[in-house]
Amino acid sequence: MQITELDALERKVNELIELVHTLSRENRALRTRQNTWSTERAKLIERNELAKTKVESMISRLKSLEQD
Repeated sequence: MQITELDALERKVNELIELVHTLSRENRALRTRQNTWSTERAKLIERNELAKTKVESMISRLKSLEQD
């Protein structure tokens, strides 16, 4: 191999190393966002269940008032 071919190969390897670092950072950021969304989703599901329970309770009370 000639020096210029070695230089080109070295540049390409360095570019690939930088790309790996960039993709690793992006991957970490995406995983963090995914965890955030998962946590928010769990909270929303919990709030939805609480609201559902309250509405069902109100409906039961209204039905019992209707029967009296």
